[in-house]
Amino acid sequence: MAKIKPPSAEPMAVSQLGQSVTTPRSPAEAVLERVPNPHPDMPYVARFACPEFTSLCPVTGQPDFGHLVIDYVPDAWLVESKSLKLFLQSHRNHGAFHEDCTVGIAKRLVTLLSPQYLRIGGYWYPRGGIPIDVFYQTGDVPKGVWLPDQGVAPYRGRG
Repeated sequence: MAKIKPPSAEPMAVSQLGQSVTTPRSPAEAVLERVPNPHPDMPYVARFACPEFTSLCPVTGQPDFGHLVIDYVPDAWLVESKSLKLFLQSHRNHGAFHEDCTVGIAKRLVTLLSPQYLRIGGYWYPRGGIPIDVFYQTGDVPKGVWLPDQGVAPYRGRG
């Protein structure tokens, strides 16, 4: 991954916002963009929820469905939301296990943003009768930050 320049060395430049952009064919081809945080002096949580995340099983090619919740405490950078949406959509035809998708998304965001804190919950619907939930966080929640529950109930079948 490329070394991230300090905020003062990089002007705000986004290439996808306001443009007609097709969904990237893979996460590797997706362009994640960032913009300066207008409030770097104040720790706060930004949350993205993707209740209709899809990817493919790397073995069978069958679709997998999950509900992702990404919480982060920005430092100098915010993720540009359209680029995040396109990045997440790029997994639609990407074969990867649930753990790889969830942790790979987190790693990509951490590399791009260098946030004070990031956590992701991947709440996956059953594959082979077993739901798989995957959780990752970068460390402790910064002092004084209110971090609500992700609000996704554990999977329950019809029982």
